[in-house]
Amino acid sequence: MKICVYAITKNESKHVKRWYESMKEADEIYVLDTGSTDDTVQKLKDLGVHVVTKVIKPWRFDKARNESLNLVPSDTDLYVCTDLDEVFDKGWRKLIEDNIKENTTRVKYLYNWSFKEDGVTPATTFYLDKIHTKGYHWNHPVHEVLYPEGNECFQLIEGIVLNHHPDYSKSRGSYLPLLELSVEEDPDDDRNVHYLGREYMYYNRNEDAIKMLHKHLKLPRATWKDERCASMRYMARCYHRLGFDEEAEMWFKKAEEEAPYLRESYIELAGLYNELKMPEKVLEELDKAFKIKDKSESYLNEEFAWDSYPYDLYAINAYNLGKYKQAVLYNQKAMELNPNDERLKGNQKYYEEALKKANE
Repeated sequence: MKICVYAITKNESKHVKRWYESMKEADEIYVLDTGSTDDTVQKLKDLGVHVVTKVIKPWRFDKARNESLNLVPSDTDLYVCTDLDEVFDKGWRKLIEDNIKENTTRVKYLYNWSFKEDGVTPATTFYLDKIHTKGYHWNHPVHEVLYPEGNECFQLIEGIVLNHHPDYSKSRGSYLPLLELSVEEDPDDDRNVHYLGREYMYYNRNEDAIKMLHKHLKLPRATWKDERCASMRYMARCYHRLGFDEEAEMWFKKAEEEAPYLRESYIELAGLYNELKMPEKVLEELDKAFKIKDKSESYLNEEFAWDSYPYDLYAINAYNLGKYKQAVLYNQKAMELNPNDERLKGNQKYYEEALKKANE
């Protein structure tokens, strides 16, 4: 089996060595450099990577991806698309060779998109599928996706793990105009309409976000409940920012109904009730959230739903209701997830003293 890695890059010198060490299990590595002004290209060439430089104007991620894909020889069996800020756990190639089925055209694997402050513990994880056979091309100016030229067959291979270590100094400034272009090119594409609404939310363009997310929910192709739920949550956030808390509450509740198996909606609604000083409702929503024990496998799971935040929130509101035993227990859970937080440690002493006095 011939396996080749392909990627695009620009000014990523500091990632080159780490990325290469991760990718060198492949037979060959091909990189399209899109105009680096540092020593990225020389470092890659020194390591034996095949590098071609081509400036893409106007910039589109799909154009660059397809140009990099075209660098790979046609006798390749599997094409592995990664970015230079991503690193495979060792042994990924052998896992493919030992497990891939004859009819598989696309491989799914675990993707650790973000990590906690220790840099080791995964925070946001989901499955990615950028390992593929021939017969694919990339589409969309940003948040580009692989499109098959025929039938496709996915296969999840357990044990393959790709880790994302992004350079937060790099600007996302090009994303918004590219998303707007993407929606202009294909206004019925539910995925990019959702992404554009989310991007407007990130930019605090709340009215624009609400309008676009409403559009997403009305599209015939917008049937994936996880993403519909996220659009509803994002609208609720925007309504809250605009001071319309009744609308925010309504959309959080709609999000719960849309995907009752996801924690995020319950926890965000609990946060809204906390701001509105409604502690009974906070506990009610968090009790529902804690019944959900497993993260979803999609990119839409969010770290706040699985870190110390909901337990801390529960403890604070339990204390305000005079439920000191619950405050102690839930704050302890928060401390287990965030042991270095001095505020949580201080709260714990406060809760324990209140419980002691209540029992005297």
